[in-house]
Amino acid sequence: MVRRALSLPVAALLGLSACAAPPPPVVAPVAPSIVARPVSRVVTPPPDEVPVPSAESEALRIYYRRLQNDLLAQGLLRGDGGGPDTPFTDTMLARDFIRIALYDEYVSDGDMLRAEATESKLRRWDQPVRMSVEFGASVPAAQRDRDRTSVTAYAARLSRISGLPIRMTDSNPNYHVLFLSEDDRAGYEARLRELVPGIGGSSLRAIMNLPRDQLCIVIAFSEGGSSSYAKAIAVIRAEHPDLLTTSCIHEELSQGLGLANDSPQARPSIFNDDEEFGLLTNHDELLLKMLYDKRFTTGMTAAEAAPIARQIATELVGGNS
Repeated sequence: MVRRALSLPVAALLGLSACAAPPPPVVAPVAPSIVARPVSRVVTPPPDEVPVPSAESEALRIYYRRLQNDLLAQGLLRGDGGGPDTPFTDTMLARDFIRIALYDEYVSDGDMLRAEATESKLRRWDQPVRMSVEFGASVPAAQRDRDRTSVTAYAARLSRISGLPIRMTDSNPNYHVLFLSEDDRAGYEARLRELVPGIGGSSLRAIMNLPRDQLCIVIAFSEGGSSSYAKAIAVIRAEHPDLLTTSCIHEELSQGLGLANDSPQARPSIFNDDEEFGLLTNHDELLLKMLYDKRFTTGMTAAEAAPIARQIATELVGGNS
């Protein structure tokens, strides 16, 4: 199964004033002023002629076009949000919330990452999100315009659903959405280090060595050992055809808000590796509403969050268990 997203929440951004190292992946100490310091943004203007893609990048473009066609032929990547064929109850919604918002999909194994669902804590943003879009040199102007428009519209939708302030800006952004081809990404390490000074080796490798079956990736960073996000980077392959690009935008931007895990039981949902749904569903909108409900506290354990999740789910769906 081709995975649409790789979510790596709670890589920590550690200031010099921190007393102890946070959970892995470990980030080297950095100056405590880095979060407040504006990140200089390298604006890459659309070239008059985009660089000729490498054979590897062109092969990926062909592969992902065929993949999208194959998934559509199987009735997957649905964009209808769910319907009569995908009913869910309040009990199911509460269960899905705990599994998706209170578990991590990957753990750090030394300086590498290993797939293993692990109980975590409730992670989310406790500050406004300032989102920016950045493109590699290989991305043509028309594609940039289309992708920027898609991100802007979707960010506004996420803000309406969650109640979290999210705005598009190039002034000191804290959520970076990068559209990069294979060729672009190969030369992007220095830029990633600029966006997140002190970024850990496992996080950097996850982006730089993205395997073919990972269509996109998001990594959210906290400060010290906090569960509150301070920065995020989403990387979406520029080789994708339109629907896979939109699918990555939908999943990455929402996972980067705190819905970090996937669950095979979640339906209708993009937080499920079966690829049935490609766009945010009605079920997923409710998960976002729940995540930013003020009755939750950032850093709650699954045991602490579970009764609150059941109460909110009943209010949203009704008590039809």
